[in-house]
Amino acid sequence: MSRPPHRIVVPGDKSVSHRAVLFNAMAEGEARITGLLNAEDVGRTVQAARQLGARLAHEGDVLVVRGGPWRDSGEIDCGNSGTTARLLLGALAPRAGARFVGDASLSKRPMRRVLDLLGRMGADTSAGPTLPVEVRRAALVGIEHVATVASAQVKSAVLLAGLGAEGETAYTEPVSTRDHTERMLFAMGARLAVSSTAAGTRLAVRRGSLQACNVRVPGDISSATFWLVAAALLEGVAVELPGVGLNPTRTAAIDVLRRMGAELQVEEEPGVEPIGLVRVRGRGLRGTTISGAEVPRLIDELPALAVAAAFAEGETIVRDAAELRVKESDRIEAIVGGLRAIGVEAEARPDGFVVQGGGARGGEVRTHGDHRIAMAFSVAGLRVPVAIDERASVQTSYPGFFEELERLREAIVPPR
Repeated sequence: MSRPPHRIVVPGDKSVSHRAVLFNAMAEGEARITGLLNAEDVGRTVQAARQLGARLAHEGDVLVVRGGPWRDSGEIDCGNSGTTARLLLGALAPRAGARFVGDASLSKRPMRRVLDLLGRMGADTSAGPTLPVEVRRAALVGIEHVATVASAQVKSAVLLAGLGAEGETAYTEPVSTRDHTERMLFAMGARLAVSSTAAGTRLAVRRGSLQACNVRVPGDISSATFWLVAAALLEGVAVELPGVGLNPTRTAAIDVLRRMGAELQVEEEPGVEPIGLVRVRGRGLRGTTISGAEVPRLIDELPALAVAAAFAEGETIVRDAAELRVKESDRIEAIVGGLRAIGVEAEARPDGFVVQGGGARGGEVRTHGDHRIAMAFSVAGLRVPVAIDERASVQTSYPGFFEELERLREAIVPPR
């Protein structure tokens, strides 16, 4: 007789949480946000919104946001949050001034793609191409930009700047990236048009105000992926995840795990952000190839999927994922280093990596201060003995992860 599924409720989606706070801080009226991720990165956006003049207050588990005109701020500390920095650079440029700083890791991450596009629009910035960066309020004009590298953060920054710019601002992305920004802007009344062109998806926005919008933040699919992988690695173990975000621009990890042989079921509820129940039952996995348009739909899930590949039969190849090199760490090197540390044969490539499944025996893994590396290899510890060199980084996105991991460990019978 099979065991009942182990139920895990994942925290709110980080990408949606950032946008719900920031966009409503720019809007007219009052919004109520439920399910907000209570983690350090989102806390940086909340603090920045307060500094800029928005009023935010907690009523139990609900965050109430009252937006309004922004004022010049002094120093905005983005901590480790690249989303806070990049989206705020775009939102702030036509509205107010501030100096952006970050921690040692964020201060090494590139801001050039955002700053160059804002410069074309007439933004007044100094320093860069990494933090610190100072922004002063300026009169912006719309631009037409066709991107060659897909980035949801760059796209979002340009669209937010375009809401305060003269004329039309258009951004064409070569392959679709997560569309939380577009969905929320539509819901808040932005003058936004989306069309398909030979170069990709074109998004065009015109100057205008936003109207506050209540947001139910779904469970984070990136956080959920760690548990989907955990269950997939443990034959006969089932995990059930209610209330998970199922935005089609974010669910490629589910597609990949199915392709690798995991038994997955999804029950979806429609909405501005699709949400639903995901069940997974472990069984033997096989290697696969992840590339092309699939990559932007799972870029943050690749550390977890690399761990799935470590225990799969055969070879897994990841390519077209050079963006991994400019995350919280160089994730290509961090993933490959972690896999080798636990006995798995892996090779780093300029835009990805190759994993030969099998051979894992356990070991000590350096996380490079990267929360997703820490969580991915902790999941590997369900199969082989793994020690990581720090846990603090996980607070940026998933407080309570290690407690949840122990509950899962206690609920399973280790594989023989």
